[in-house]
Amino acid sequence: MSRPGIDRVFERRLSALVNSGAPRILQGGRKGVEKESLRVAAGGKLAHTPHPRSLGSALTNENITTDFSESLIELVTPAFTQTWELLQYLLDLHQFVYRHLGDELLWATSMPCAIERDADIPLAQYGSSHVGQMKTVYRNGLGLRYGRMMQAISGVHFNYSFPQPFWEAYAAVRESRERGAAFVSDSYFELLRNYRRYGWVVLYLFGVSPVVCKSFLRGRDDVALPDFSPGTAYEPYATSLRMSDVGYRNRNQAGLAVSVNSLEEYNRDLSRAISTPHPAYEALGVKVDGHYRQLNANILQIENEYYSFIRPKRVARSGERPTKALRRAGVEYVEVRALDVSAFDPVGVNQNKLRFLEAFLALCLMKESEPIADAEQAALDQNHITVARRGREPGLTLTRGGRQVPMLEWARELLDSMSGICELLDQGDPARPYAQALALQAAKVGDVALTPSARLMAELSSGESFFKLALRMSTEHKAYFLDLYPPNEERLSEFARQAQESLSAQKAIEESDRGSFEDYLKRYFSN
Repeated sequence: MSRPGIDRVFERRLSALVNSGAPRILQGGRKGVEKESLRVAAGGKLAHTPHPRSLGSALTNENITTDFSESLIELVTPAFTQTWELLQYLLDLHQFVYRHLGDELLWATSMPCAIERDADIPLAQYGSSHVGQMKTVYRNGLGLRYGRMMQAISGVHFNYSFPQPFWEAYAAVRESRERGAAFVSDSYFELLRNYRRYGWVVLYLFGVSPVVCKSFLRGRDDVALPDFSPGTAYEPYATSLRMSDVGYRNRNQAGLAVSVNSLEEYNRDLSRAISTPHPAYEALGVKVDGHYRQLNANILQIENEYYSFIRPKRVARSGERPTKALRRAGVEYVEVRALDVSAFDPVGVNQNKLRFLEAFLALCLMKESEPIADAEQAALDQNHITVARRGREPGLTLTRGGRQVPMLEWARELLDSMSGICELLDQGDPARPYAQALALQAAKVGDVALTPSARLMAELSSGESFFKLALRMSTEHKAYFLDLYPPNEERLSEFARQAQESLSAQKAIEESDRGSFEDYLKRYFSN
């Protein structure tokens, strides 16, 4: 008989993998990071300068681009099999960027500060090509629909795919008649469902946005947060206001239901959303006085507008829409989007966090994963919002199987289940880095004061405003990167070459465009 609270299906699958004889079966998963940061002037105000040309073209540079705003830099690593290699690459990217920022800083936290109005946030610009114009029009539509302030929130995205030998062994463990892409996609969707069930623990362990600048709330009649200090508002037990209904979980998409019960249902729901007009967006207009305000008036302009904690992904071909890429060849990897930028880490993330996430995704994959009914989905959404806004509250309970259970008890159970996974990931490494990463997170479950959100509140306890703390940390991070020695000059030179090549690539795209922008949009949406 299994111990209480233990998933017997998971235990059986894990045991079969351990006994399969396959060497280091979970090692070698491919992982990458996308990290967003607002560029700010030395005094902390949002930078209104263009994306530095010395960093290359935001349209075609694969490693250094922009997100919603011209002031919102996004740093993208390739996929690595070793976490330390990924973090080193991200560190080198930061050092290169800082060499080209002049007096500017990269804001050290997810939540923006000192922005007076939506109109003060400049839209990202990608040049005169059709694809570049489409990117900017899409962002203008986001600003109209949700407000530019929400789009100025930064985050860290973790991309992960399991190693190919694992899939072969796992298919045998599951005694699956399917093999190849169909089995992989089905398995990833099992992971997605379980992330919806258990992903709240990521907010508790890593959320670091319990406070906001009051400027962020300007004009938000739907949000009332108590004052913490002059210029700073907070939720007393919050972990991640970024991931709550204060931030991304806004009411605009509250009625949008996208199933992760199968690849077919996921594509069906997203396709319906990008082809169904929404009256409120129709009222905004699409092309007004000869200028596009948004790409269309549908519930979603394109698939990427749908916000979720985690997404199934496949690298798309040129001009290929995400749903078509998934339909063509299935799920290639998942993108975890729930990480706040950590002010305590110069690159916004650390190895222990990424190692924990890798093991946690394996847990979500291997645990039993029944389809999610509408009623369960509503409860799962509420669990995430509850932890985002009240995750450090003593005695907090969450909904599990229709009843209330203590959050910390459930979290402890999940982390206990991960020990065997970490053993597999640590095979052959006497340092046992995955077990160490798990132990650090277990300590946070035992002592809420160790959570990043509690640490941030402790930093603010002297009366320092959130704005001043974030500015101080941003300044310290800049000094850290500029003082790093010895720098990796070979890689920094490689980044410089890529930047110049990307400018040429953007020019080539612009010169090769044919037809009108309207024709381009018609072709894109008909694919």
